[in-house]
Amino acid sequence: MSASYEVTGMVLTSVPAGEYDKRVEILTRERGRISGFARGARRPGSPVMAAASPFVFGTFKISEGRSAYQIIGAKVDNYFEKLRSDITAACFGSYFMEILQYVTRENNDETALLMLAYQSLRALESESFDNRLVRAVFEIKTVMLEGEYPGPRRGVQYSDSALYALDFLFRTSPAKIYTFGVKPEVLEELEKYAKWLCARTWDHRFKSLEILEVLM
Repeated sequence: MSASYEVTGMVLTSVPAGEYDKRVEILTRERGRISGFARGARRPGSPVMAAASPFVFGTFKISEGRSAYQIIGAKVDNYFEKLRSDITAACFGSYFMEILQYVTRENNDETALLMLAYQSLRALESESFDNRLVRAVFEIKTVMLEGEYPGPRRGVQYSDSALYALDFLFRTSPAKIYTFGVKPEVLEELEKYAKWLCARTWDHRFKSLEILEVLM
């Protein structure tokens, strides 16, 4: 039997595999994005049943199989329960997870993106933040962390508040970015910028975004 070890991470996706198992993708601090099987996760009373769900953040005990990791245990730190009772917030969260699934890789240092994911889900749960602002911040900061940030769009006139917000996001670590609010007109500027930035950076259509746009 292969050796086991622990990784800290967040479940990005979880889908049924066979009659009793689940296949999960986890964004980890130690190994980037990994794929693995949670054997028996669909059986009642399974020790990994609760942990093999999207948004779950914690410490996962894994071992290396022939072609994929095996998730053999977990200590959950946050289930983000509020997202499971708010369908709109859950759709925002699913969109964030799909973006991370697209941009992250195995064995990359994805520590900053993992922190961004955690803080963004916390912001979605909070009544202090507009979900639209959380989305714009998440999109813009993800591009920044990926090293693709081009600065303000040329030929577009931005308010001082919008420019300050972009500079703040660029200079601030993911752990501290959800510490500000903006007026409605500034939020619209950031949303338009984020939409342009995503289209410029990612040649990809996210399925969860289509659902989110219908809900919004």
